Amino acid sequence: MTVSELVGVYDADGGLLGEAAYVWGKVRGTRHCGLCDIKHSTVRRKAEWDRMVARLPVPVRLLHLNELEDDLRAAVAATRAPVVLAREAGGWRELIGATEMDEMAGSVDAFEAAALGRLDEEATA
Repeated sequence: MTVSELVGVYDADGGLLGEAAYVWGKVRGTRHCGLCDIKHSTVRRKAEWDRMVARLPVPVRLLHLNELEDDLRAAVAATRAPVVLAREAGGWRELIGATEMDEMAGSVDAFEAAALGRLDEEATA
């Protein structure tokens, strides 16, 4: 099936309170989001993330748990956040899961290799 979009879902709520709760949990060692580690440095968005997204053959959206539409909420519930989901004609499927993102240890290059590899598999299947 053809992938038309990727959606990355952080394991955190958006907005001022959600972001503050995540940062506080990260400082205390009680919260972690592999997607956050890949996209952000300690204080800001990684420039290499933006360059990588521009190279991907499909658009990428990033959402927090409290920003999900119903179909995305159901897809995330079937996996777990953080997750990168691929939109196909039949709906959403997991492209990169939480454990794999943790293993990437914040590497944008590892994320890009995984995403492109899976998208290439789709194109040749």
